[in-house]
Amino acid sequence: MALAAAAAGLDKKAIDVEIIDVTGKVDYADYLVLMTGQSDRHVASIADGVDAALSKVGWNAISVEGLPKGHWVLLDFVDIVVHVFSAETRSLYDIDGLWMDARRLQVPDAAPDAG
Repeated sequence: MALAAAAAGLDKKAIDVEIIDVTGKVDYADYLVLMTGQSDRHVASIADGVDAALSKVGWNAISVEGLPKGHWVLLDFVDIVVHVFSAETRSLYDIDGLWMDARRLQVPDAAPDAG
């Protein structure tokens, strides 16, 4: 599910996509998926794209917070929590740094554009 969320973000041109394994470290999720958009509208578009892509395969978010402002959108899928940030907000809260010692999953490169 974390890889599918990352792929959906990449499909919407998210940058700095990371998957952090927090299994056994927190009780609210197994993975955190972090990604960044280039504007508030881009952040909202990425979040909508991730939500739609996971819903299409039967994984529905139990909570979505941060819309429509789009500085930081959190999508809670129980086993994974997706954070879509603006660059400034991601830097401010530094979730990457908070989990510096946690294992990262390899995020596949974005698929090349067709055509």
